[in-house]
Amino acid sequence: MAAFNAPGPIFFSLREQIAERIRTEVLCGRLAEGERLNEIKLGEQFGVSRTPIREALQQLMHEGLLEGRPNTGLKVASRPSDVMCELIVLIRQMIETFAVRLFFDQLTAHDFAQWDAILERMRVACVARDFAAIAEYDIEFHRSIVRRAHQRDLEAIWTSLVGRVRSHFWETQHDDFPDALGIYDEHARIVETFRGGDVEAAVASLQEKIN
Repeated sequence: MAAFNAPGPIFFSLREQIAERIRTEVLCGRLAEGERLNEIKLGEQFGVSRTPIREALQQLMHEGLLEGRPNTGLKVASRPSDVMCELIVLIRQMIETFAVRLFFDQLTAHDFAQWDAILERMRVACVARDFAAIAEYDIEFHRSIVRRAHQRDLEAIWTSLVGRVRSHFWETQHDDFPDALGIYDEHARIVETFRGGDVEAAVASLQEKIN
């Protein structure tokens, strides 16, 4: 089983902390489709009892990242059909652009500092051609946009959707960007449109990226 890297800030309950770490490993492809998860081994790895592990795994089942039965074994869920993926992408575009419209006139220097920090980590990963890390920071970037709206229900819906099209974050990187730094450049342009102060330009830039 893959070792779990800390994905950034840990928050909320112990169950949610564990779910966040496992979720990141799945979304970035470090835990592959069909890979099985064992409650006992996870408990040893995280240094906790089986109860929060079981609760975290159940949460990830509801999100569509895992499938199976808690007592008989869970595995990383299969990718949905192409038709469903197309629908999910459209809904994801709606959610992220909706979030931007909610907070755009409230942006502060702190927001841009946060995005710049994520972009710098992404740039370093692109130089190293570490595609798992690139995917992690890609997801972190888009999650930060949704989270900035301060609507937990919106973030919960987004998280569930992203879990179902997770392969997008590493498949398109290999296929569409011979030079990995192009991934960084694409995200940096989104932030620049945010700095420009034109909400319609910002929405268009973001929507173009989500495909």
